[in-house]
Parts: sequence; structure tokens; C-alpha cells
Amino acid sequence: MIYHDATERQRLMRLDQQPLVEYQLGRLNGLLKAILPDNRFYAEKLRHQPQQLESLEQLEAIPFTFKEELVAGAIDKRFAGNLTWDPSRYVRLHRTSGTRGRPLIVLDTAEDWQWWMNAWQYVLDAGDITEQDRVVMAFSFGPFIGFWSAHDAAVHRGALVAPAGGLNTVARIELIRSIEATAVFCTPSYALHMADVAADNQTNLADTTVKKLVVAGEPGGSVPEIRQRIESSWDARVVDHSGASEVGPWGFADPQGKGIYVNEAEFIAEFFSVESGGPAGEGEPSEMVLTALGREGSPIIRYRTGDLVKPTWNDPQDCSFVLLEGGVLGRVDDMMIIRGVNIFPSSVEQILRSFPEIIEYRMTAFKQGQMDALGIEIEDRLEQPERVAKELRLKLGLKVQVECVPAGSLPRFELKGQRFIDKR
Repeated sequence: MIYHDATERQRLMRLDQQPLVEYQLGRLNGLLKAILPDNRFYAEKLRHQPQQLESLEQLEAIPFTFKEELVAGAIDKRFAGNLTWDPSRYVRLHRTSGTRGRPLIVLDTAEDWQWWMNAWQYVLDAGDITEQDRVVMAFSFGPFIGFWSAHDAAVHRGALVAPAGGLNTVARIELIRSIEATAVFCTPSYALHMADVAADNQTNLADTTVKKLVVAGEPGGSVPEIRQRIESSWDARVVDHSGASEVGPWGFADPQGKGIYVNEAEFIAEFFSVESGGPAGEGEPSEMVLTALGREGSPIIRYRTGDLVKPTWNDPQDCSFVLLEGGVLGRVDDMMIIRGVNIFPSSVEQILRSFPEIIEYRMTAFKQGQMDALGIEIEDRLEQPERVAKELRLKLGLKVQVECVPAGSLPRFELKGQRFIDKR
């Protein structure tokens, strides 16, 4: 197991491109040596490829890995098909959220779980989480990966960590107040929901001791309008993060809040243009493909994440790793072409969240003849959908039907928000 202390993490984050590539190549070859030939999934996938690579350019010849493959090849018809060893060797079980197809059960060995915690240390560094912090984990602690590894990583760092699974929102707010928590881990939408519930109960979260909000699970932490709204409600700094059950905790926030760095000490990132399908250029809307370098029990090589991002390599001031402007912008397959305009749900959410009177919303994409169309329901304290429709038309360049619905009628989410319904 490779463990990076704070000094080593800082060194790796500032490596020039060539030393970083050489480091990644060494880690990747170490992974291949550890998993082959025991891992039948990758032994088959790499049967026509060299078992050790001479350069990272050779990675491009390895076939992509898709989630559908992991589901179709499930071991014992239950566990993800990329396990290296017999399930008896594994100690952690998590399940994907199931928002895209059938949930997938993912297993980790004790060594893999230590790797998760090690990768999380980069996130905790970005959030300035120390042994002096009192951290509330505001998520359900169910089989979804959520903040499970964050919990253990924060404990390892020496912080006082309070799990809040099983508590309702009012009880979680009271826990935050009673222990004088300094940090809260949750999804962006749940941070906003907690603020609304607190206000309904005559509590101002800005008066609490919380100064850091580590958010993940959905776009928002790096979207200026959403970030500003959360920070204003809590009087606390938002620290974005991204990861996935199948892949690991791959992203951490940049200090300016412009986006998420890919942790290239633990992952190799590739980017493919949404428009052309070829390698993406600077700032181009792209699908991200990831290879995890330290997860031997459930390895993932060239995984098509489906995440829509805009990579930039020209921001070496704080970190030489690739920066994703605005974080994860959404899902590539959520893209809609409405009257010739490419629209992503995250673009719509950014506009909706600029209206502080909008409590909750839901978007529905549907077919209108041969064309995609979009309808939006909003819970609006002002009950003035016309002003929202006007702003959408101004910012997006197209007409969108906006309808007010009664307050409290739309669903709330503790984990990943599901505010986009695709009926196309």
C-alpha cells in the first residue's frame, strides 16, 4: 500500500508533466503486475496487449471499460465483474445509486479501503480539515458509498467525527449546534435543504460554528450561483469533491472554487470531445475516462464515467493536476438538443439557482415531434414563473415552459438529487 503524507502530497501536486507521466506509468505497471492473471475481467480485456507498458501512449490501445460490462459480468450474479479475487477476501460492500440502470454491488479489500482513505486526504487538505475539527456526516450511511470513506479518513486525521445517519434534518441541525460542529459533509442540495429547514424552525445556520462544507454526489459545489447560495446561507466555505463507487475518490477542490482537480497521483484522466469523440482540447465539453492506480481488488482501467467536464491544463499556480472548470457539469447522455441548441441540465440549474425565491425544481425532457423539448416545474415563493422563463430565454437563447407548483410538492433529496426526468 502506497501512503502519501502531507509533504509527499504537496510534492506530487506540483510535479511537472513529464515526471508526473513517469510516476503514473510506474503505478500503472505495478497495478497490472498485481492483478494479472488473477483478474479474469482484465486478463481477457488485455489479452492482446503487453502486460507491462513502455509508455502511457500504449494505454490508448487498451479497450474502454463500461459500467454495463461490470453488470453483465457480475460474479455470482451479484458482485461487479472486475473482482480480482474470490469475494471471501473482501471486507467492504457498497452499491451504486441506481440512478442509471440496475444498482451495481462493488467490493473492496482492506488494502483497497486504505487506498480510498489515502485518496481522501487530498480532499481533506483542500478543506483544511484538521484534528481540531468537529465533523458532522449528514448522510444516510446506507449501502451507497456516500461519505463512508470520508468518515474513516477524517477519523484517521484525528478529527472528532459524528455520523448523523438515521436522524431527520431538524435533529441533524440540533446535533450540529449541540456539539459546535466546524464542518459538515453532505450533498449541495442537502446543504440548501438544511438551510431552508433551519429557517422554517427559526434557526440561522450562519450563526453556527460551521465554517466548512464538504459537498459531493451531484453538480453544484463548483457552480458559482449554487456555491454562493450555500455559502451565504451557512456563512461557511464550500469545498467541492467528486468520486464514484466504481472508480474511487478522484477529485478535490481548487482553492479559488473554480472547479475540481483530478487527483492525478492516484488516477489517469483522459478526455474525449462530446462533439467529435476524439481527444478533447482545452476547455472543450468532454467525457472523462479514468484509470485508478491503487485499487487492486476492484481495478478500473479506462472507465467511461459518463461525466461531462471541461478540462484545463493551464492553471499550475496551486496544483499541476488537470482542473475541471465548474467541476462535473452533468452527464454526457443528459445532453439535449432543443431547437438546435445544446443544453445540459446543469446549465439550467445554474440559472434557476440564481433566483433565491426558488425553493425546489424539476426538469422534464420529452419529445415534441422529432425535437427534444424541456419543461420545468418550480416551487417559487413569488409565484412568478414568467420572470424565470424570461431569464432562461435570455441566457440559453430558447423558450422553455416554466410552471409553478405548490410549495413542498416536489421531492427532496439527501443523497444524489434526481431533478431531471428524461422521457425522450
